[in-house]
Amino acid sequence: GGIGAASKAGVLVKGSNYLEALNQVKYAVFDKTGTLTKGSFEVTQIKPAEGFTKDRLLEAAAYAELHSQHPIAESVRKAYGKMLSSDAIESYEEISGHGISANVNGTEILAGNKKLMEREQIEGVPDESAGTIVHVAVDQRYAGAIIIADEVKEDASQAVADLKALGIKQTVMLTGDSKQTGEAVGKQLGIDEVYAELLPQDKVARVEALEAKLSQNEKLIFVGDGINDTPVLARADIGAAMGGLGSDAAVEAADVVLMTDQPSKIAEAIRIAKRTRRIVWQNIGFALGVKATFLILGAFGIATIWEAV
Repeated sequence: GGIGAASKAGVLVKGSNYLEALNQVKYAVFDKTGTLTKGSFEVTQIKPAEGFTKDRLLEAAAYAELHSQHPIAESVRKAYGKMLSSDAIESYEEISGHGISANVNGTEILAGNKKLMEREQIEGVPDESAGTIVHVAVDQRYAGAIIIADEVKEDASQAVADLKALGIKQTVMLTGDSKQTGEAVGKQLGIDEVYAELLPQDKVARVEALEAKLSQNEKLIFVGDGINDTPVLARADIGAAMGGLGSDAAVEAADVVLMTDQPSKIAEAIRIAKRTRRIVWQNIGFALGVKATFLILGAFGIATIWEAV
């Protein structure tokens, strides 16, 4: 048991207080992308709007996403597959929870979710279907959508089942993706509750609302990976970050780091915490038992006072 055993299992616990707190976890809250899913995106469909070609749509999205490190941006650039000149980008802004605004050779390009289109008052945006969708607008005109698929991690379903077997009352998934996408993944994994279309501050509010429901001896763990998850990781009773895919900021803010990026390691960490507590109480019980035995023997003159001590 202990922090050493957790480390050998691929779970870095940053203090014994967090290992102890894992014993009391009753609510498990997950981010979706990169935590329950692989975060290895691939463009599956390109749907240009009237007046735009597939190539023009993909080119606009690729330039908008040129400086982004997000896996979605990497998949768009990979699908475009041509050289991109950073000199063409005159201005660039990442809008947290929405997407990107860029000026490319004097052309204003927006690339992001439906909230970004609504915020910029772009008309003609179709209703979203299941899947991660990047909407694109060029000079305030809707240019089309790029459909991107993500894959659920192999052990994600087992991770949820293991947590429930350990007595977790509720599993929750928070995502910035569309409601259809979030609910589809939640249903596939057996998640109890799914909250979709959330901005980073919305995730914090959801976690605070869940923590308000906890009784005195219950704890909540949040598992995430991205820089947007940092406020939630810091706010939760226990924050757990992915050590491989996870951003440096997320790893820094977390109390527990999963070195192999496997969500099933959360259940393993809880099992180790419970085993460690059992060993501690066994040691205490054994020590008190030995003390009591020698004190009794000492009282009858069978053992000396030094043996009793």
